Amino acid sequence: MRLQTGLTQTDKNEIAQFSDWLLRIGEGRISEPNDGTAEIDIPPDILIIEFDDPIVAIVNTTYPDFINNFQSVDYLKINKTGEIRDYYNANSVDKSEIHDPTVVDILTPEFLSSLRTSGLPNHHLKLKVGTPIMLMRNKDQSEGLCNGTRLCITKMAAHVLEASIMGGKGLGNLVCIPRMDMSPSQSPWPFKLNRRQFPIIVSYSMTINKSQGQSLDNVGLYIPRDVFTHGQIYVALSRVTTKKGIKILIHDEEKKFKGKTTNVVYKEVFNNV
Repeated sequence: MRLQTGLTQTDKNEIAQFSDWLLRIGEGRISEPNDGTAEIDIPPDILIIEFDDPIVAIVNTTYPDFINNFQSVDYLKINKTGEIRDYYNANSVDKSEIHDPTVVDILTPEFLSSLRTSGLPNHHLKLKVGTPIMLMRNKDQSEGLCNGTRLCITKMAAHVLEASIMGGKGLGNLVCIPRMDMSPSQSPWPFKLNRRQFPIIVSYSMTINKSQGQSLDNVGLYIPRDVFTHGQIYVALSRVTTKKGIKILIHDEEKKFKGKTTNVVYKEVFNNV
């Protein structure tokens, strides 16, 4: 992490210490010896310790002073005023993959519209100008429009949305998002569903995996259960440039505070022969 100019020596020392801590997490060097999976202590100054409702606590911490800033485009990229517009999808089923023709009679439009699965937008999208959204498909990688790109809606029409890219190399660029036909890569149903809808999801938050490659000023990390994939904790913590920009809330199954979490890092083990 590069040290910024105009900082006091105390600030520089804090950034250096935070960088070293992140590096040790990324390499699995905290709580050694370990085989790549270890419980690590989180510094108390970045923990959310007191809370009644964890969701309320993480939202209030991530979006501080929301009431006074909800109309600021730079604060949340949201405009509370404005008309909500409803967008409904069109569903169909690939009949070539259905061996029993009587099944088609059961797959009513109402039933198909109720189906949800990872990688598909919802049947019903409620949008308005200023809503933060996330792309669910790779659209134009040269323009920075990839799966996981966050944007802010600027205009809405019947069959296309205009949006501004909220981060990355295309920051601030206006792009058009049309409806498109989508199907889940691995269908959880005994038929292939085709859904025509905008390839987006409303995005006030995101998963750790979706956050990769993004640089944010403030991050609230909510950990209701331990991570289980290599490098996830490092990815989440390294989205911010300073230690002051992150707060972490960890609790157990009974929603009681925890000051530790699991760090998973792949380590190659060599055995002496």
